[in-house]
Amino acid sequence: MAVGIFDSGLGGLTVLDAVQKRLPEVPFVYLADSAHAPYGVRTSEDIFQLTCASVERLFNAGCDLVILACNTASAAALRRMQEAWVPSDKRVLGVFVPLIEAMTERQWGDNSPPREVAVKHVALFATPATVASRAFQRELAFRAIGVDVEAQACGGVVDAIEDGDNMLAEALVRSHVDALKRKMPAPDAAILGCTHYPLMQDIFQKALGGGVKVFSQANLVAESLADYLDRHPDMRGTGEAAFLTTGEPSRVSDRATQFLRRRIEFTAA
Repeated sequence: MAVGIFDSGLGGLTVLDAVQKRLPEVPFVYLADSAHAPYGVRTSEDIFQLTCASVERLFNAGCDLVILACNTASAAALRRMQEAWVPSDKRVLGVFVPLIEAMTERQWGDNSPPREVAVKHVALFATPATVASRAFQRELAFRAIGVDVEAQACGGVVDAIEDGDNMLAEALVRSHVDALKRKMPAPDAAILGCTHYPLMQDIFQKALGGGVKVFSQANLVAESLADYLDRHPDMRGTGEAAFLTTGEPSRVSDRATQFLRRRIEFTAA
């Protein structure tokens, strides 16, 4: 059995690390489409086609359930995939909904009508493609009313993280937070809408100030997945754990090892 975890690059390793700790008995197949990263500057059609190709590879590896641990793919491709592409015996889930459910204090799977919530002013930090899709605002509107969302497209942050340039990534985060605060001076909460961004969570928090609650996705997705597998044990798949990449395996392995501080060995997808 195995569950697929997909990301355009290495940011999804933050999700993988959390789900492995929460579900140590479940093997995971992680696929990084490193050859085409980053997705955040691509068109919606490009993102859809690339995401479908990678998810198909995970289906072929024995994964009946695939988590899009990539906010850009979740925002730009997931709905279209679910409506017209995913086979009836497979499932593809995104990472937005668990985060929005946590922010709006809902239980997983609570589909009751939207209602007022405590949070009123939300800062969203995401890739340009995620911001352009307005997927976060759409999903939020299904669950809450009266919430003002100000989105900031954080160009360059993913590239800097993937390249291991932490100084540049930190400088870019501070710049993007400053730009957001000029539009929304006092947010109640901030959403890190990219799975790379938890690696910079302390920088986001410091730049935003201690009074802003910062929501990151990894642990929320892990809890949501555990709940889902309890309800759908047949979706655990038949594959074996693996790390796959469309990029150069040795380079991706070295970067992944830096991310998780343990040796990770990728093979060619």
